[in-house]
Amino acid sequence: MRLVIQRVHHAAVAVDGQVIAEIGRGLLVYAGIAAEDDEADVQYAARKVSGLRIFEDDDGKMNRDLSSAGGQVLAVSNFTLLADTRQGRRPAFTAAAAPDRANELFEALCAALRLAGLTVQTGRFGARMSVDATNAGPINVILDTRDRGP
Repeated sequence: MRLVIQRVHHAAVAVDGQVIAEIGRGLLVYAGIAAEDDEADVQYAARKVSGLRIFEDDDGKMNRDLSSAGGQVLAVSNFTLLADTRQGRRPAFTAAAAPDRANELFEALCAALRLAGLTVQTGRFGARMSVDATNAGPINVILDTRDRGP
């Protein structure tokens, strides 16, 4: 599972011109689900996202996690994060999970984030979405569960 996590002031997702999800301060999380991902990847990613200390404390240091900063999550499934660009100019997406499995694990990730006490909004799986975000910082973190640490 590969995530791009952006600290935002605001983020929204629209489908067919209608906003379907919107958050204020928080994290915009793009999630690419790989074919080999499983529940262990979901739990690891949820633990990392909920615990990332990328919000400033009273001294201006990135020392607070999302919950203590009072933020929300906007999660958007994004298979293109699994693009293989090593050959040619057209990316290959063979590492991405099949749509049914990807949706299952994406929903599991959102559920795990909710279980961690976070408010989670989502895009619409498989839809052509317009994502609007005001990045805060900018702060962007890439998390790949294949590079798992503690």
